[in-house]
Amino acid sequence: MSFTTGGLFSTESLSLLDLYRGDWDEVSRKALEHNALQSRVVSTAKRIIREIVGRLKMLTDEELTLLKEGSSSEQKYLLWLGICRRYRFIAEFASEVVRERYLTLKQDLPAEEFTVFFNTKEEWHPELEKIADSTRNKLRTVLYRMLREADIIDGNNLILPAMLTEELIRTIAKHDANDLTVFPVSDSDLQRAM
Repeated sequence: MSFTTGGLFSTESLSLLDLYRGDWDEVSRKALEHNALQSRVVSTAKRIIREIVGRLKMLTDEELTLLKEGSSSEQKYLLWLGICRRYRFIAEFASEVVRERYLTLKQDLPAEEFTVFFNTKEEWHPELEKIADSTRNKLRTVLYRMLREADIIDGNNLILPAMLTEELIRTIAKHDANDLTVFPVSDSDLQRAM
């Protein structure tokens, strides 16, 4: 549950990706050394760099290439995918709540859906019971911000259909086709594109 740092970090992720030459530790070192994120506080920079690198490490080399060269929407979707691979809780929320609501033609994603999902997960993961209400609220706030920044929901918390390109679908499916379930897209649309 350590995803309370920031949002999607689109610009910052692309800046760190520009430093990548096969060694993520080197990226972290260079980013701190040259203050790549223009942070005034070193501890904040370290935390954000660690978070972004942790997400980018989840992507394959082919996905990283598409992240670097792809369209803005492909970049957002790949950054969302990195988040989902890093945090199982978020991946499960995306597939079990967001995508299921999309598939059943429920267009909105009210905050109560997060509460219900969290409470359900608490039954299987007793460690979640120790999380304070204030932290739970922050987790929801950050998750919904990421969803908005990734164009999964809009400013009114309405679910937006994912416009995945054929190249993006194929690239993700090479690693694991199940990863596509973190996007609001129908099975038939995925099959048509593959």
